[in-house]
Amino acid sequence: MDNLTAFSERLKALRKNHGLTQKELAESVGMTAASFSAYENGTKTPSLSVAVALSEVYNVSLDWLVGKSA
Repeated sequence: MDNLTAFSERLKALRKNHGLTQKELAESVGMTAASFSAYENGTKTPSLSVAVALSEVYNVSLDWLVGKSA
């Protein structure tokens, strides 16, 4: 599994486990729902600052979010 695939799958799972919509999560980190959807679908690669913000929202490491650790 590549990093973008892991990121997309883990991001979607985290959002669902927290009971948030794409719009709610996107607003919490200052992005559009369309951008967030593209990250979840793996059609867009987030900037480092966005990836860090998302890892902070979910309180997970960036390594875990991109599939570098279990």
